[in-house]
This record gives sequence, structure tokens and C-alpha cells, in this order.
Amino acid sequence: MPGVGSFASSTDPETWADFETAVAYLERGRADGVGFVFTEEDPIVGVDLDDCRDPESGDVDDDAQDIITRLESYTEVSPSGTGYHVLIQGALPDRRNRRGKIECYDTARFFTVTGDRVTGTPTAVSQRQDALEAIHREYIAEESTQATDTLTGVTEHEESSSNTSLNDDTLLEKASNASNGAKFDRLWNGSTSGYDSNSEADMALCCLLAFWSGGDTAQMDQLFRQSGLIREKWDEVHYADGSTYGEKTIERAVERTSEFYEPRSKAEAETDTPTSDGDDVDNTRSRAYLVEKNRLLRERVNSLEASLDKRDERIEELEAEVARLTNVDTAQTGTSDVVDVDDDRRTEATNDETESETSSLWGRTKRLLGTDSE
Repeated sequence: MPGVGSFASSTDPETWADFETAVAYLERGRADGVGFVFTEEDPIVGVDLDDCRDPESGDVDDDAQDIITRLESYTEVSPSGTGYHVLIQGALPDRRNRRGKIECYDTARFFTVTGDRVTGTPTAVSQRQDALEAIHREYIAEESTQATDTLTGVTEHEESSSNTSLNDDTLLEKASNASNGAKFDRLWNGSTSGYDSNSEADMALCCLLAFWSGGDTAQMDQLFRQSGLIREKWDEVHYADGSTYGEKTIERAVERTSEFYEPRSKAEAETDTPTSDGDDVDNTRSRAYLVEKNRLLRERVNSLEASLDKRDERIEELEAEVARLTNVDTAQTGTSDVVDVDDDRRTEATNDETESETSSLWGRTKRLLGTDSE
């Protein structure tokens, strides 16, 4: 914190300073860097991309490059050299603000600014609301809600890679006849309507396939190759670990899908035996119960994440207060020594006065006794 030398708080404006003051403080060697605080009063949103850049070669992960290209705003290399900070003008969508190595902030946080702008990116902080919302949906928001809400046969499943015993034809028939079957049919036939990019449409279809296949990556890949969305990019290597675009898309889809279709029994799945009207009513009630339960669980998770964020903010505030008190105590050490010396002198003077009074009283007493004896 310029002028004080203690830690600043991202939630306490009293610990902030303007840019010129912060830079002057940095140039005097009093700090390691300058940070920008996001507040409710400014329209700035920060997108933090971690562990996506090779600091030696400068190679960038495909996902990070996709986000940087689509946001098309001021972008700089992070202090570690292994990530990026993108600054845009916009409003961060509600719900969660981070997933994996991607985080978005618009208040109560700060970015350390390096000034190491990425070549080819704008020098200005641009208005990119539409792109931000699309990227938030694709990379951060809970994709499982798009794939599983109101689907028939919804059930919780702890293992993301279990098989369902549904063959390809049965799976496609069930997906097409589900309550969101029209959406599945559009994607299956290659339509990207309603999506800002082909990649976002690819992810949406893969999330649906993940649900119906029980997270069977082999079956998902086999089916996607039959869809109208398949393109050459699917088999292109886009990642440092040698993974193709298709492999990573399927992997991310499975990770983001928290619920999977699970037949009541293997025999029923193979024969696809129709149920009676009574069974349909019971199944509808069960599905409604599970959908509501999943909604409540998601709200609880969001609430816990918000509580953790508040706890982190409180820890930062307490650490800043401890640092401030430590500095104050250090500054007052010399004064305390002087006070102690003065206190000792006053104590000695008081003791001398007390001894003098005691001697005088004793003398008067002896004289009084002597007079009596005479």
C-alpha cells in the first residue's frame, strides 16, 4: 500500500491509490508490482488463464488461444509467465466464475499488472459482452444443466465413465425423443444456430452424448463422427500433450456432466420394453423429484463457493491488519524506550521523597520520646 508500506486489501478502498501514485511507489523500489482492483463501480472484467503458456517457447494451449482470440481485448502475460490476463468491458454473468484453470472477476479481486502485452492483441480494453457470455457458457458455466435438465430417465451417477448398454441406434432414438430432442436433432444435423462458435456447438452436442452414453468416451467419439458437426479440426492436435481437439472436447464434456442416463436394468435397456401408464406417472414424478434435488444441490454448491470466497476475503483483511499493527509496533519501539527511562526516573524520585519523609518522621518521633524521658 503506497505511503504506508503494509498490505492492501481488495475490499478496502482506504488501502488503494491512483495509478500514478502506485507507479511512483514502485519506481522507488518500495514494491514488487502494481495491481488493478476490480470494483462494482467500474465496467472492467478480468479473465485469468492459468497454466496455459510455455514460458520458454511461448506456446499457448488451444483453449486459451481460443478465448484470447474471441475476446479480442487488451491481453498481457501474467507475472508467472505461464498464463494470461485479459481485460474487457462488460458484466460478468451470474453463477460460478471459475472452472479449472479459467477464472473471471469483476469485483473484490485484483490482477497484478505486468504491461507485457501479447503481440497482436488490442492496446485498449474493449467492450466484449457477447463474447464474454459465450465463453462463460462454454468454459465456466455448468454444462450439465444444458444437457440434463428435464431429460427422461435422469439419475445421479458417481462414475463418469460407466457404460449404459445402449447401442448407437437406441441411444440416438432416446436422445431424439427426449424433452430436449429438438435441440439434439439440430446439433446432430450440424446446425450451430444459437451458438456463437462451432466449438460451443461441439461442446453442447458432446455434453448430450456424454449423458446418454454414461460418459463412454469411445461411443461419444464414434457417434460424433456420424453427426453433421464433424470437421477436419476434430482430429487435429491442438495441445502440448498430443491430444486432439476432439479428444479434449470429449474429455471436458464428460468432466462437466454430473448426471448420466442409467437404465433401470440391463435387460430393459436391451429390449427397450415400453412401460404402462401407471409406470409413466411414477417415472415422471421420480424425474421431477431428481431434477429438483439436483437444482437444490447446485444452489448449495454455489452458496458454499460464495462462502469460501468471503472467507478468503476475510483472511486477506486480517493479514493486512496484522501487517499494519506490526509496522505500528515497530515504529513506536524507540518512543517506548524513552517513556521507560522517564518512568524509571519518576520512580526513583518518588522513592527518594518517600525515604525523606520516613526519615523526618522517625526524627520527630525520637525527639518526642527524648523529651518525655527528661
